[in-house]
Parts: sequence; structure tokens; C-alpha cells
Amino acid sequence: MDHQALTPFLASALAEYSFITPEQPLPCFAILLGRLEDDTAYVERSAFGRNSRATDPSAQLEFSEAIVPRFGRAYENEHRGWWIDSHDVLRITRAAEEDGLDVLGSIHMHPDWHRIGPPEERGARLSERPTPMDTHVFAGTAWPVNVICYLEQQGEAMYHALAAWGPPRADAPELGCTELELRIRADVGAAASAKR
Repeated sequence: MDHQALTPFLASALAEYSFITPEQPLPCFAILLGRLEDDTAYVERSAFGRNSRATDPSAQLEFSEAIVPRFGRAYENEHRGWWIDSHDVLRITRAAEEDGLDVLGSIHMHPDWHRIGPPEERGARLSERPTPMDTHVFAGTAWPVNVICYLEQQGEAMYHALAAWGPPRADAPELGCTELELRIRADVGAAASAKR
């Protein structure tokens, strides 16, 4: 992953994190763009779209009929979960194709919910590992690369951890998501400037 693909996402995730309340677990999500070469995905860019979770009839139906019964009433909260606007997916895909890039997958934030979530959910510790809901979504999109960015506040400092996941295998979904090696390309220009 190019650091230039990660930097805008981190900035957005940190901004959203600052507005999270127990009642509003604001999500942060972006689409990853790049190239597939042999067995390696090169993520070059991230692109943002609107969350239509609360307004898209397809999203409302999916959440009420499939997600809430399977993953719990917490998902009745329209601030939980992301459903990228279909018009934005089309716009992002077309712009990527014009630049010779492919849609490779997604990146989304997990906050330190055990600390900032509602009291009844504080036992559910999130991390950079996929939740059952993430596994469901990754299987549905079948995108080859899905990155989870875990944000945690300790004192006044913010920390993040990243992990990349492939979707569960169609022939063995019970095995869950496949962890992928994740490498972030360093900003050589910034390192050179720091040396001066």
C-alpha cells in the first residue's frame, strides 16, 4: 500500500473518531484502488464515497432482514455500518478505469469501542481483526483486499494498527477471512527532507 493511499484515510478516520459517541459509532470507509500483478495487490489510492446506510432502500432492507437478525440489535443503529452510495461506486470505478486502476477492495475503521462505546458493549473489544459482520461483508463484495484500521486513544495520543484481509473462501466460509501480508511503502521524500 502506498502511504499516499493511507494518509487521507487516516486523516478522515481521526476526524470521524473525534465525533464518535456511544449513540453514534460513526464509521469511516474508503475504496482502495490500484493494480493486481501476479499474486500481489498494489494499492495506490483510496477514494471516498457517501454512506447511504440510512437512506438507500437496499441498505435498509439488508440491515433489517439479514444483518440485524444475524449480528444483533446494535446494527439497528443507522450510524453503525457502511453502505457506500451506488452512484459513488460507479463514479469511483469509472475514474479508476480512466487512470488504468482497478477497484481492489476497502479500508474501514474500528475504534476502541471497549473504551468509548455504550456500557453494555464495552466487553466487545475491537481490533484490526475482522468481526463476524466484517467477514459477512467481505464475503459479499469478494474484493481481494480489505484493510481494517484500528484506532485507539491512550491519554492524549492516538495509535493505529492495520491488517489486510482477503474474503473467506467460497468453498470453506467457516475458515473465515484470510490474513494478507500488508506493507506500507515509505514516503522516501519525507525521509530525505527529515535528514536535511
